[in-house]
Amino acid sequence: MDTGRRMKEEHRPEPESFLDLVPQRRKGRLKVYVGAAAGVGKTYRMLDEAHQLKDRGVDVVLGFIETHNRAETAARIGDLEIVPHKKLPYRGVTLEEMDLDAILARKPEVAIVDELAHTNVSGSRHEKRYQDVEELLAAGMNVITAVNIQHVESLNGLMKRVTGVEVRETVPDSFFARADQVVNIDVPVDTLRERLREGKIYPASQVEQALKSFFKPSNLTSLRELALNEVARSLSRQREDQEALKREGGRRPQIRERIMVGLSSNASDGGLLLRKASRIAGQLNAEWFAVHVETPSESVKKIGTSDFVALLDNINLAGDLGAETVWLKSDDVVKALADFAREHGVTKIIAGRTHQPFWKRWFGRDVPMRLIKKARDLDIEILAVEEPEEAV
Repeated sequence: MDTGRRMKEEHRPEPESFLDLVPQRRKGRLKVYVGAAAGVGKTYRMLDEAHQLKDRGVDVVLGFIETHNRAETAARIGDLEIVPHKKLPYRGVTLEEMDLDAILARKPEVAIVDELAHTNVSGSRHEKRYQDVEELLAAGMNVITAVNIQHVESLNGLMKRVTGVEVRETVPDSFFARADQVVNIDVPVDTLRERLREGKIYPASQVEQALKSFFKPSNLTSLRELALNEVARSLSRQREDQEALKREGGRRPQIRERIMVGLSSNASDGGLLLRKASRIAGQLNAEWFAVHVETPSESVKKIGTSDFVALLDNINLAGDLGAETVWLKSDDVVKALADFAREHGVTKIIAGRTHQPFWKRWFGRDVPMRLIKKARDLDIEILAVEEPEEAV
């Protein structure tokens, strides 16, 4: 934990630094507060910042704030302007959502939007709240938002392994990649668990179960490290971009690293492979491609419906993770992948370890092994496509 704390102190920017960004560029700046879990204080910190912005004469509104009935958070709203929520009927009840059209019509300099990973009620213009935020940014508004680390799409498989909880609401890595500032809100594990016991996070009826499950010390320790690493990675990427811009005299430098991952029609393992490839691309600050090669024997008319749906889901996931998706047709998968890699300056090919029986591998039908033999001029990395068993 000492290493994580040093990382936080050395690399985390002061939240107030976003105040200085607003006058410089009035179009579409994005700031994201990241926390290890509910209750660390992300919403409270956003409200603090909103008051500071208002005191400096910045036009700021609360587009959506979720207090979770926490008295201290509700009190911190104070005299900040709140854009009224939109009421939508859903299965016999009325639910409240952020009113995107009302914010667009109001045109504030800064909109505060909580619960970034939220799924909107059916009938909303966008399925996800982060898509609402994207529209606000495109319209020229600055947005300050918040999310817990478990909602980062590429961490989805890891989250299930670490916490035992399957996170269904996620935000694409490509969204975080465009953030101008990512700030970690860090709270010691013991402090966070004490807040939970005091009823400051969940109702009293849920506290004991939460302490034994998601809020276990081991879970919270892992989540803190992941949050710190994610912010450090974002800061490193921004610093590298700024240094590259200086070297190039203000021109956007050419991408030096390009990664390609192959997607097969047997797409059951594709999600995990894509998430791992996304993390590698992020670490290398690289562009990346997700390429599917359709062969005559595996055309869309011949593969099973479930495989086809899974393949399309993975192609959509690749786009959400920031990949450029490509669909090729060829009699030879290996040749098509290698030719594409050479034509597009790919520096690393990523493939999943095959599940084919040994006799197919023996007769040369194992795509990863054929790639290694046929594309000796390219770096090829074979990744496991099954999560390791959790240690007992």
